[in-house]
Amino acid sequence: MQIVRLGSPTVSARLGLVDGPRVWSFEAPDPSLADLLRLSADELRRRVDALSRTEASRESVDTLLAPIDGQTEVWAAGVTYQRSEEARVEESGTPDIYTRVYTAERPELFFKATPRRVAGPEAQIVVRADSTWDVPEPELALVVNSRAEIVGYTVANDVSSRSIEGENPLYLPQAKVYAGSCALGPGVTPAWEVPDPYALSIRMRIARADGTSWNGQTSTRELKRRLEELVEYLFREDTFPDGVILCTGTALVPDSPFTLESGDRVEIEIDRLGTLRNPVVRGKAGVSLA
Repeated sequence: MQIVRLGSPTVSARLGLVDGPRVWSFEAPDPSLADLLRLSADELRRRVDALSRTEASRESVDTLLAPIDGQTEVWAAGVTYQRSEEARVEESGTPDIYTRVYTAERPELFFKATPRRVAGPEAQIVVRADSTWDVPEPELALVVNSRAEIVGYTVANDVSSRSIEGENPLYLPQAKVYAGSCALGPGVTPAWEVPDPYALSIRMRIARADGTSWNGQTSTRELKRRLEELVEYLFREDTFPDGVILCTGTALVPDSPFTLESGDRVEIEIDRLGTLRNPVVRGKAGVSLA
């Protein structure tokens, strides 16, 4: 079962609940996902359970949009897996800072995106036109309500420019934050539907032309940080009235010299959360993000 946003660029988005072929529509007072993220975890579960007990339609599902709206922000954690630490050391002219973050008490947390910068399922993701080394980063993303409770999970792609960040760590925002640098989807799987978030396999495949140019698999068991720890640090001196989506880092980083190319197709699958697919384009020109 997933909470999803349904619609298209020409049709107003609507909030739905999908379970296999069954589809339910949220009615007022829940017109948006941001509204649901203002509820407590218990209130959200009651609302979802009550809706799932009503009669469902079996209509064809509209286009799935990115599961983010309102003023919900996307943040991200870095160097939470050993492979991520190794990759950041590999790319950087100042590798010691990443080793120190990996072993430090305080995690690396950074702003990633606003809703308009986020691509949904089958929407284009972007690699910067001024970058020479670009990679997808498949991640488990936490869906956190305004009260700092983890209420769900979704699949994230934290697209990154390794060449820009590697040149200087202070260039991290330019390497990470731009239109089309983040993808989320296909929907939000409620937290109570995921018995153990530390036992999820993550698989990524990158298709190029008629073949596979890269593929790999890992597990959230490899996470160094606890999920609640990341959320606690994020909320220490900040508030998120519309909730927040927190990407938890990656352990699947293609080795150098692999780089994404325009026309590639990235497919990320996480157990229980579904599959997120996105085509790749280079540069912002001509890309329309909802």
